[in-house]
Amino acid sequence: MVLFLSGWAAQAQTDGTYSGYSPYSVFGIGQLHQGGTAWNRGMGGVGIAARNNRFVNILNPASVTARDSLSFMSDFGLSGRMSMFSEGDKRSVNTLFNIDDFVISFPMWRHTAFMAGIRPISDVGYSISTTEMDVYTNRQTFTTAGNGGIYQLFAAAGVTFWNRLSVGAQLNYNFGNINKKASMVYADDSYRNSASGDSLQIQNLSAKLGLQYEQPLSTRSSLTVGATYQFGTRINGYHTHYRELGSYSYARKRTQTTLSEKNLFMGDELGIGLSYRLADKFMAELDYTRTDWSRSQMDQVSGFSNVGDVTFAPGVGQSFRGGVEFTPNRNDIRYFLRRVTYRAGAYFDQSYYTVDGAHVNTVGVTVGLTLPVFRWYNGVSLGLEFAQRGLATSQVKERYFGFNIGFNVFDIWFQKRPYE
Repeated sequence: MVLFLSGWAAQAQTDGTYSGYSPYSVFGIGQLHQGGTAWNRGMGGVGIAARNNRFVNILNPASVTARDSLSFMSDFGLSGRMSMFSEGDKRSVNTLFNIDDFVISFPMWRHTAFMAGIRPISDVGYSISTTEMDVYTNRQTFTTAGNGGIYQLFAAAGVTFWNRLSVGAQLNYNFGNINKKASMVYADDSYRNSASGDSLQIQNLSAKLGLQYEQPLSTRSSLTVGATYQFGTRINGYHTHYRELGSYSYARKRTQTTLSEKNLFMGDELGIGLSYRLADKFMAELDYTRTDWSRSQMDQVSGFSNVGDVTFAPGVGQSFRGGVEFTPNRNDIRYFLRRVTYRAGAYFDQSYYTVDGAHVNTVGVTVGLTLPVFRWYNGVSLGLEFAQRGLATSQVKERYFGFNIGFNVFDIWFQKRPYE
């Protein structure tokens, strides 16, 4: 892996066309997005067992029923990241700013509710260059670059039974483009440059189920168990592969096939969570998720597996997350900071693939808060994240500092106003 990525850090990348940037996004469909809104991410990304009537929780469709009656909720998120890469004595820095998610939620009938929105699933962004000298051409430069990503449109509904058991179902439409290109450029004009690339247009449908059971422990506290399952699904769309040699038209070759012919799949995902809540003051949660991409067949198709001399293989990914939030006094009328909600969390992620037999792991910590705005439950959520990807000594170290902003909108529908 070191040999493949050597030279990637020769210069900083600041191309704003990237939705994400990491040398590890060269593998598979790219780097999977952490998911969740700024509210979830401030607590390390937990949410499978969270029920909160002040925020939209997009990590479990069963949680959509945790709301005040006649309430309308919306969330809009932005995020930025500064990444620092290192390998030996090489260094590089990259900065990005993106729109994360947009979601709306409202009740339908009695104990049922609905939500819909859009969010990113994966990001692809990298540019890796290696320059070598030889006695014939003096200098030759190999470059591989990629960009793009996959997004998800989703709609979910949930229902609560006996005021304790909530179940939900979610339908997703996944779509996006991923472009990858490799080229060899010679300093000697008598040699013809060469290039090859893959363009992937991805689209498919998937489904997710969720449940939550809330058990009161006292008049002020409760324990909630949550679970989600996202079904594995076939990848549809188109795969275009091309090869070029020099600038001669007869030396160009382009082929297009449908991805359904290649029997590709996105992995399924199982998640479980446990949370404890004390009134409106405190919540703590632990989550575990497991994703199985071992049968995705991505290692058999160029565009997903053309990663140089390293051995790429889809596998089983895991994630462990924990987080807490605390509000000193939500109804304090004298001190604003006592009405602010404070959050902290930590996580460990194991990648859904292996490189030369080893997973690429990530460890991170998060902090966040929500500033109340105007009335009801409107607020602005802010979060910070500090993480490192590539923990093994032979892997490129990617340390990043991220921030996210979420705008939480809350209103009451069909409210009858008094008149004097």
